[in-house]
Amino acid sequence: MRITRKVFHDLAIWQVGFGLCIGLVFPPFVMLLGVPRDTALTPQFFAACLFAGALSGVVNYVISRRVVGARLRILAERMTHVEQSLGSMTSSGDLSGCTPAECSIVVDSEDEIGESALAFNRLVEALSASMRTQLAVRSFSEMLTSQLEIESLAHEALRQFFEHAGAAGGLILYEAAGELKVAASRGLRDPLAVAASGHVDAAVRSGERQVVTIPDDVRLEGVLADFRPGEVLVFPVTYKNFPLGVVVLAAGGAFSADQRALIDLFLQGLGLALNNAIAHDRLQNLAALDPLTGLYNRRFGLGRLHEEFGRALRVTAPLGVLMLDIDHFKAVNDTYGHLVGDRVLKSVCSIARSSLREGDILLRYGGEELLAVLPAASTEDLRQMGERLRQAVEDSAVSDGEKTVRVTLSAGGAAYPNQNVEHEDGLIRLADEALYRAKDGGRNRVEIAR
Repeated sequence: MRITRKVFHDLAIWQVGFGLCIGLVFPPFVMLLGVPRDTALTPQFFAACLFAGALSGVVNYVISRRVVGARLRILAERMTHVEQSLGSMTSSGDLSGCTPAECSIVVDSEDEIGESALAFNRLVEALSASMRTQLAVRSFSEMLTSQLEIESLAHEALRQFFEHAGAAGGLILYEAAGELKVAASRGLRDPLAVAASGHVDAAVRSGERQVVTIPDDVRLEGVLADFRPGEVLVFPVTYKNFPLGVVVLAAGGAFSADQRALIDLFLQGLGLALNNAIAHDRLQNLAALDPLTGLYNRRFGLGRLHEEFGRALRVTAPLGVLMLDIDHFKAVNDTYGHLVGDRVLKSVCSIARSSLREGDILLRYGGEELLAVLPAASTEDLRQMGERLRQAVEDSAVSDGEKTVRVTLSAGGAAYPNQNVEHEDGLIRLADEALYRAKDGGRNRVEIAR
């Protein structure tokens, strides 16, 4: 029963009142123990008993206030500290102000006070875990909105999976031209072998996660580099139920329920971000490629040449360019029509692309002119490559019904540092001059700048 609005005031009233009641019944009670009536029922003895009962109530109140009240004050102070810390943690992202070790209460009793302290400690742990999850999701979301390149997005996503979700090995795949390609890998010896596994295929086909638990007594061949996996999770990444890729995560033991829940939260945003990155990549390719030949267009290709020339200047490495031109291409268009001319141009581009080395750059410079950028190519390398291209084109043909269309190729090249130029435009100019010498010399030949 509540008498006032303060618990300890109620406690004092009840304890003093109970003491007074004991003081009233004590004189008759002592008579049963043999105390004479004329002694036990005197006003003085009654007054002494009432005073003793009231004093006992006051002492009990003081003891309760010191024993119970002190612990309740600690609980109140910790609650106030947690309340103040929550605001600063939300804005700053710093969780050090109220960790479970910092804000927990020492549990030194096995009664309701101890249960209250245990409940408070569990609440602090739950709040700390919730704040960590909130900050992790916020960090992941901020990362997703700042990345538009597929590879950088995947690398950053993997880093966050490692940092917040307890992964020790991982792989992110994305769909491109009907195939799964590796966007990022970490902690794996053979990412391609993991990508080709049946669990990845099952995740893509079913649209459901695959959980692979590896018992301790199972021997592995060592797909993962630095640890023996205890559990591998394979998650399909989708956007509006359309499959975009797969995330593979592995840990030395089993992922906890909290880690799995955090991974699920991360994946919700990853689908949209990966969809945007894939769309951005496709737009970049459309902006960089010539629609007819599939080669780099002039703007993007010359940008790559600028990068390669700057690299050659920094490390004093060779760099060569070949200017290619189809001989009498206007006559092909006039004789067979532009559709056949387009087929001839695409055929020559395909031959040139397959003849160049990996890392070489081929762009459509204009009309039927192509420009090949060959990093680390000397003057002799240019001559050999030019002859290989010229011969391959001369040996090829394009069919037009019963007719066969054959063309030849002229090429002019220039190489740095054999040619003393300070800018890539100088290389292009020298290669163009060499190309005109090849045409003036009878076409179907290769000339290198002197």
